[in-house]
Amino acid sequence: MKILTAPHMERCIGCHSCSLACARLVHKKLSWESAGIRIRSAGGLSTGFYAVRCLGCADPFCVAACPTGALIRRRGGGVLLREKKCIQCGDCVQACPVEGIVQDRDGRIYVCLQCGQCVDYCPHDCLEMREARSVEPGEVIA
Repeated sequence: MKILTAPHMERCIGCHSCSLACARLVHKKLSWESAGIRIRSAGGLSTGFYAVRCLGCADPFCVAACPTGALIRRRGGGVLLREKKCIQCGDCVQACPVEGIVQDRDGRIYVCLQCGQCVDYCPHDCLEMREARSVEPGEVIA
């Protein structure tokens, strides 16, 4: 099972192609708010960018915080959202230490599903899917 990593963010130009691909292909929306991966400036154009996404935690805090069981652990790391069970309370958003889950202004929850569709849309190969077992526990790949 693979998880999404961002090992080459020094190449990122902040085009947001990955975010828009995620919103359009995965979540069937075209909005910055509905992407499971988001690109943010590290503080200015000269300091680069970083990817905000689910890190594929082995024991995710968001799953523990979900009162309805809408978030479930994904085998190999990360989470899956069962939208029909989600009551949009936002507890998972608050529980994620890396802001990997977002809630739009309508209350809908968006999380990176570790599907890797964004990888093909990154023009500078900043993102990659990596076998979860090759990532050490606690290791964060940019």
